[in-house]
Amino acid sequence: MTPNVRTTFLFILALFIFLASTSQNLFPNSFSYKLLNPHPIHSPHHNSNQAILETTTTMQYSLSTVSILFPAWEVLVVVSPESFHSPSLYSHAHTDQYLCVYPNNDTSKAKPSGTIHSSDRQYFLCDLPIRTRRRFPFPQPLLVKSTAHPLPSPNPKPLFRWNFIAYDTLTTENDVVLFVKGVNKRQGFNREPTEFLCVFGNSVRTAVTSSAQEVFRCQKPKLAAVSQSGPIKASLEFVTDGTVVPSLVHYAPSRTVEKRNRKLLLCACTMVYNVAKFLREWVMYHSRIGIERFILYDNDSNDELQKIVADLINEGYDIETLFWLWPKTQEAGFSHCAIYANNSCTWLMYTDVDEFIYSPGWSNYSHPSRSLLKSLLSKTLTDNRDFSKDLPNSLNPIGEIMIGCNEFGPSNRRSHPVKGVTQGYNCRRLNENRHKSIVLLDAIDYSLSNVIHHFELTSGYRAKRLNIEEAVVNHYKFQAWSEFKAKFRRRVSAYVVDWMQNVNPKSNDRTPGLGFTPVEPDGWAEKFCEIYDNRLKELTRKWFSVDAKSGCQMAWQ
Repeated sequence: MTPNVRTTFLFILALFIFLASTSQNLFPNSFSYKLLNPHPIHSPHHNSNQAILETTTTMQYSLSTVSILFPAWEVLVVVSPESFHSPSLYSHAHTDQYLCVYPNNDTSKAKPSGTIHSSDRQYFLCDLPIRTRRRFPFPQPLLVKSTAHPLPSPNPKPLFRWNFIAYDTLTTENDVVLFVKGVNKRQGFNREPTEFLCVFGNSVRTAVTSSAQEVFRCQKPKLAAVSQSGPIKASLEFVTDGTVVPSLVHYAPSRTVEKRNRKLLLCACTMVYNVAKFLREWVMYHSRIGIERFILYDNDSNDELQKIVADLINEGYDIETLFWLWPKTQEAGFSHCAIYANNSCTWLMYTDVDEFIYSPGWSNYSHPSRSLLKSLLSKTLTDNRDFSKDLPNSLNPIGEIMIGCNEFGPSNRRSHPVKGVTQGYNCRRLNENRHKSIVLLDAIDYSLSNVIHHFELTSGYRAKRLNIEEAVVNHYKFQAWSEFKAKFRRRVSAYVVDWMQNVNPKSNDRTPGLGFTPVEPDGWAEKFCEIYDNRLKELTRKWFSVDAKSGCQMAWQ
């Protein structure tokens, strides 16, 4: 072999190895589940816990943990509950008090992230150092106090991968719901429930009764059959070869969804990330038109969200925040909320905090009323104008109301409007795009399947779409660039490509004229402005403006 040929061969081989070691992070959905499971079980007779996440060996000065590689080279470090016998670490932790230490002596700061409601385990996030990214398989770090000087683990376990893992659970009166990533990988293509079993503890298996998106419903195990003390591990097993999905999940029979004394008629559920500056306006507006309770799924915000929520609660608003740090799990989060809210709410509004529902017919009201949304709901449920003898389901009861969206542009704004989005953005695209929903929770299909804020309904119910004059969602989607560029961080849907990936450039989720990097396009402030629409701006000014020493202000300022 000539020197040139040998050099070329070695270069191609090195390039192949490098791409193989990095592409699982860049394109996680392109690998099969067996490649993503560092310790697969190939025999159904093996102990199922071999594939369920165990804590790493505890070393001096380090906490007992297990770690998962998230997108964008973030490492989620899960701390064993046995590591903390004193008051919660988060009562005194700071971002520089703990470090992630890797085998090559690289370190990164460990940021306390929160505690998941379904477990007692506490979480940290740290970066995978650049040098460590060249080592394959990627090693799990030690979590240590920054004042300690531990020796790196000589035989670290490989990082588990976020794109194949059971990550959360919810227990109802009748079953156990597992949330599992990397099994049903494509929107609309779900594997059959009979392909799986749910695994509890060391040996108990129950039937899977539904498999849709990242949601798997399991028959409850008989506690007498689970022969172990302490937390009961739970996961999903492939029937064909006994492979068990790595899991963070612990089944706790006592942690069922809490029931309230009475069900509220109308609640709202949304997923949030760093929305502190927007939340007051959204909550105050929708509360005054009829939303009685707000459930926020916090996707690991690092702004003043919790302070704003606490202030609103002190002012009398019914708000609950669930810590939901899982990336790209919007559909699963909405499914979780459909179960979680069902014991306290009858109807649930699914919108984002930059979306405001209103009816053009409300313009004649001098003041907002908490009966407005309820009246809209009642009128829709009793209106049979869409009845047709040719449509056999047209007399079925309505289980979901779909409301079209008007998408507003930057409206010549170059920064966040201090009086709020309803006052600051008033120029939009001409045609409506997509819709958002208010859904009857008892009408949602057992599978909990949902797409873009609307659900599949169980047999016997139907959805009804309102026309634009009955109700509309003002979606303040294309805001000032300083706000809009945050969308490049990560898309929340499990089935939508992140904008920084040069994939599927013609997707409806992408913004027209926007590239693959968070660089402001020329003329951004004037884009998406086809018609001026001041209707909600004038209505909210009439309803919520207050006199102040500095002049007219909005109630949420």
